Amino acid sequence: MGIEIRNYQDETDFERVTQLWLACGPGVQLSRSDDHAELRKKAEFAPDLFLVAEEQGSIVGTVIGGYDGRRGLVYHLAVVSRLRSRGIGSALMLELETRLRDRGCLKCYLLVTKDNPGGLSFYRNQGWDVMDIHLLGKELQ
Repeated sequence: MGIEIRNYQDETDFERVTQLWLACGPGVQLSRSDDHAELRKKAEFAPDLFLVAEEQGSIVGTVIGGYDGRRGLVYHLAVVSRLRSRGIGSALMLELETRLRDRGCLKCYLLVTKDNPGGLSFYRNQGWDVMDIHLLGKELQ
């Protein structure tokens, strides 16, 4: 496959990762939590849970993981559209799940938007289960 999975590097990767997310279509919804300052905080807090897939110097995929000591969460899995179905997303998820497991994470969650049936299918094929829950959110600032 020729893909290297590595930790996100803020100063060299921010623009390329943001461009990837913007080009991915439905599923990756950016918010103020995705600006440069917020992503820098994430990368400093848990650098081993913010991953990029690189091929020949180009970022072709990314995933962000979170872990609060009890549960894990997955954010922004994205792969360049022309390279999908080559195992890049699966490799990113496998690496993230391994790193979460190594931290002691027993259970993990992720969100899939209703306009992203391809993403839902991908995750179900990766062994993730759909949960019958209500999702609530609140802006704190």
